[in-house]
Amino acid sequence: MVEETKKIVHAIQDEYPDDFAWCYGCGRRNGKGHHFRTGWEGDATVTHYDPAGDEMALPGFVYGGVIASLVDCHGTGSASLALHRKNGFEPGDGEAPPRFVTASLHVDFKKPTPHGKPLKATGRVEEIHPKKFKVHVEVEADGEVCVTGEVVAVVMPDSFRQ
Repeated sequence: MVEETKKIVHAIQDEYPDDFAWCYGCGRRNGKGHHFRTGWEGDATVTHYDPAGDEMALPGFVYGGVIASLVDCHGTGSASLALHRKNGFEPGDGEAPPRFVTASLHVDFKKPTPHGKPLKATGRVEEIHPKKFKVHVEVEADGEVCVTGEVVAVVMPDSFRQ
């Protein structure tokens, strides 16, 4: 039996405007997506995820592309959380947060990630420019780090807006 995945009560993705909530990884409006949700746990950011039954590379192990997507969306969500907090807001305040996109994604698979175990992505955010943040990510299963990653996220350019 798989232990129940912890829930994020106030995820930053819940606050994204509808026009920008379609991401396959974290978009709440994408009916076929993963619906990753990122929030605060102390000074770290967290995303909990239970891979679906078909999200495997081989029986017993999670597909690396799903994990890369988790690292990616956790990174951009973490950057959004950090800048939103810096601007004096928290998810649930009713204020639209800044939306970030990925400038760089680096993923290191340290060991096979077991399927059937809840995953926890934890991020540490480093501001490297007022509109650019670096997020260091670890993905754990059963308390063991399986994946590390780094996301450089930038505030979404105006050209992305319609």
